[in-house]
Amino acid sequence: PELTKRRAGAFVSLKKHGTLRGCIGTTAPAQPTLAEEIICNAVSACSEDPRFSPVRKDELEELTYSVDVLSEPEAAQEKDLDVHRYGVIVSSGRKRGLLLPDLAGVDSVQQQISIAKKKGGIAENERVQLERFEVVRHT
Repeated sequence: PELTKRRAGAFVSLKKHGTLRGCIGTTAPAQPTLAEEIICNAVSACSEDPRFSPVRKDELEELTYSVDVLSEPEAAQEKDLDVHRYGVIVSSGRKRGLLLPDLAGVDSVQQQISIAKKKGGIAENERVQLERFEVVRHT
């Protein structure tokens, strides 16, 4: 019932032998149901992530998948963040970057913000507005 009666943003991540192979998501719902949100983002993660070539059919058996269902983002300050509990959205004008929580190798809030800035094309010394969100991760 959660998948067909609820709406939420969701990220779908694909990994091949433990290495990221594609990841696409939405911070707010764009589809009528969470099920449709996940399906659309899964298709995009395997075919439209600009960092990777599209997934080939012969790779499918080597992939693992995870789905992160996002809570509604809320305004935050750096002191309100926790890299294991919260994801972060950084914004500067029209530029935005996002990093999911509890990622291997991301050990500090400053590192989390820095990576999110880079993903959003935001200069390291540029001031940003912060938002945080929690996820329910399905692997």
